[in-house]
Parts: sequence; structure tokens; C-alpha cells
Amino acid sequence: MIEYENLGKSNAGFFKDYESAFSKFIKSGWYVLGENVLEFENEFAKYCGSKYCVGVASGLDALTLSLVSLDLKKGSEVIVPSNTYIATIISIIQAGLKPVLVEPDIRTYNLDPLKLDSAVNKNTSAIMPVHLYGKSCDMIKINEIAKENNLFVIEDCAQAHGAMQKNKKVGTFGDLGAFSFYPTKNLGALGEAGAVTTDNEELAEKLRKLRNYGSKVKYHNDLIGFNSRLDEVQAALLRIKLKKLDKINEHKRDLAKVYLNKINDNFTKPVVDKDFFDVYHIFNVRHKKRDLLRQYLLDNEIKTEIHYPVSPNNQKAMNGIIDNYKCPISEEIHSTTLSLPISLFHTKDDVKRVSEVLNKFEVM
Repeated sequence: MIEYENLGKSNAGFFKDYESAFSKFIKSGWYVLGENVLEFENEFAKYCGSKYCVGVASGLDALTLSLVSLDLKKGSEVIVPSNTYIATIISIIQAGLKPVLVEPDIRTYNLDPLKLDSAVNKNTSAIMPVHLYGKSCDMIKINEIAKENNLFVIEDCAQAHGAMQKNKKVGTFGDLGAFSFYPTKNLGALGEAGAVTTDNEELAEKLRKLRNYGSKVKYHNDLIGFNSRLDEVQAALLRIKLKKLDKINEHKRDLAKVYLNKINDNFTKPVVDKDFFDVYHIFNVRHKKRDLLRQYLLDNEIKTEIHYPVSPNNQKAMNGIIDNYKCPISEEIHSTTLSLPISLFHTKDDVKRVSEVLNKFEVM
């Protein structure tokens, strides 16, 4: 059986260093907002090319606190892609703002800059592009539109650690970049964790307060804040894996090249552009008989996933909020997309096997 993911196998090469770091953590006696958080923030900021990084408890909190830090007018509108994972939209709602769905580019699955102008109005306060599956959005064009309309830009980088457009890493284009370190991500912790990157010192300072009950000095609270601190032990583990992130990304890029070369044209494959450095958190294909294809692969001992089976506008939780949107492009993606195995523990032989089986689907 070729598994879709096995976190034990993916992390096996780090176990010895994890055990050493955990032992030091236990003996230190400092378990919240200690040295590891501070060092990880400095190291991740340097890796991304941003001035500041603020560790928080999850990717959702990274998005929510980013929006809260901007003091946007309550009820104002935030433009967001219609096919994103629902956490992006939840963050907008939790911050007291209104999500406005804009359809993606069917080729890249990312927010289509050509559709932005028609969505901007006097109530728009920000754009939240999502670097889906490990491919950067066209941030150059998105930033141009944001600047023309005096809008903030918050990048959802949850799936794109190390992804680039023209050699500039995601998380450094907008006012703020929100990252998730959920265990399955290219830079994954062993639990929930997140961070926000920014070049704005004032926003960084505000985020540090917001994550810690609104406090900078113990028992002195300047803001109505949250309890959303990056866990000290997760920071220690992330520091270890961060050193190998480029190698992790290159491994996944190597596997993606095999898929791109081996899979035939009966399937819609990820688009490749020389100006974009993709890190393939997810390698997806699309096919009109997706569900039959998925069962066929499972029958041939290949596990897959769907990211994501239900478009946000059709989620029960969004009734009365965004269910009035018609999103045919998003719905087409959600009904046809299939994620193939592309984890750190997979080999080129695994990927060749998947490709070979996949290519026989049409001759069943």
C-alpha cells in the first residue's frame, strides 16, 4: 500500500534531534514564550526574508490576529478566493469582517487578479490571497491592485513555506504573512502552531501583545487580546526542521517532476511557470470522474486525499454568510480535484508506481 501520508515515517529522520531538544526543554523549566520561541521567530523571519516573525498557536490564529492587528472597520469587506480552505474565511468572520468571494484562476487555483477590480468597492479594506497547494499567487499584480485602492494585503501562506515568485518568498509581499505549521505541512510541527511575518515593527509589537492577552508586561494589559502563544516545545522542534526545509521542498519538487513527466494528458496537472517556485505541499490532478478514479487507485493500493471536497459557499456553517455566492469555477475544482501522495517519506519509485496506475484508468 502506498499511503497518502504517514507522519511517523515523515518525521523519523528527525526523531533523535527531537528527543534531544525535548530533553533540554523539559530540564529548562521555562515552558511558555521562552528561548526557543524567540530563536525560531528570528530564524524563520530570516528564512522568509522578513524583518519580524511572531509565533502564535495555529494557522487560523495567525490569520485572525493579523486581521485584528490592522484595526479594520468592523463589517468592512475582505476579498478572499472562493476555493480556499474554510479557515481563511473563518478568520475574516471571527475578526468581525465580511468575506467577499472572488473566483480563482482555473489554471493555478489561486486568486485571479483579473477578477479583483470588479470586487473592490468603497467598503473593501483588504485582500487575503491564498498560496494554495504550495504555489505563490501572482503577488506582483495583486499588490498593484491593492496599492491603487489603498488596501491591506494579508497573505495566507499556510501551504507554501518557501514558495516564491521571482525569487521573493511568500509572506514578504503583503503587509502580513500568516503561516500554519500543522503537522502535514512542509514545515510541520508535532501539533498545532503558526506564525505571522511582517516588515512593520508596529504591527509586530501589536501581534506580540494580541497573542498574550493583550499584554507586553506581565499583568499589564494594553489590548483586548487572545491566548495564542506558539508552544515552546513546538518551536524547539520547528527550529530543527527549519534547517532542512529547503531539502524537504526540493524532495517534493523532485517527486513532482516525476509526476509531471509521467502522468498523461488525460489528467489536468499543476501548471508550471518559470517565475514561480512551487513547493508542492499538495500535488493535485483533476479529472471529471474523480470519485471513480479515487476508488480505482485505492483498489490498486494507492491512497489519496481530496483538497477539498466541498466548496466554502456550500458549507453548512456558511449558511446566511456566503451561501448567496455562485462559484462555478470553485465548484468545478472541488468536484474534480484529487491529491496524490507526495510526502517526505515517498520515493521516486512510489511516484512512478502511482503514475503508471493512474495512466491505465482510462482503459479500464
